[in-house]
Amino acid sequence: MPSSDRTQPLPMRGDDTAAVRDSPALADGRVQLSDYDPKWPYLFGREADRVRGALRARALRIEHVGSTAVPGLSAHPCVDILLLVADATDEDRYRPALEHAGYTLLAREPQRGGRRTFRGPDVNATLYVLTEGAPEAERMLLFRDRLRTDENERAVYDRAKQDLARYDWHSAREYAEAKSDVVEAILARAPDT
Repeated sequence: MPSSDRTQPLPMRGDDTAAVRDSPALADGRVQLSDYDPKWPYLFGREADRVRGALRARALRIEHVGSTAVPGLSAHPCVDILLLVADATDEDRYRPALEHAGYTLLAREPQRGGRRTFRGPDVNATLYVLTEGAPEAERMLLFRDRLRTDENERAVYDRAKQDLARYDWHSAREYAEAKSDVVEAILARAPDT
């Protein structure tokens, strides 16, 4: 894959490999999945309030996404948050306020519509920043909604996650990419919206 299509991680202190393997999602290279926890929506709400308070009107939309947003689905206990702004590539409009609120920029992802990824301050949370109307944002929301409303699709995805969690991974990203075929299949079966 050409380097321009890959995630551009920000510099890390020390050994990058060790830092990635020490991700909260991994323990000794294995993804740690938990049963659905009803506190996840509460944690999302708390972080959404923090982001809204930091950005005010610049936060056009804040959504709970990822597996912790789907009741009944196992997940690694990291609350995924989607923040939609006017232009995700214009970091000067939102990054300083997010950093002041405790968020740390981890990556810029040009292959995902210019998505920016931040780590939360005190809750295990990942904040994804995208431009309002970006296809990647719509895709994330469609996938979440498909899993929330279709028990069979939720079971297919959960089974795939459980199977993949048995393997050793170098990073949480590598594990996420391994799920891409099942994610694409579920999205392909979603009714047109």
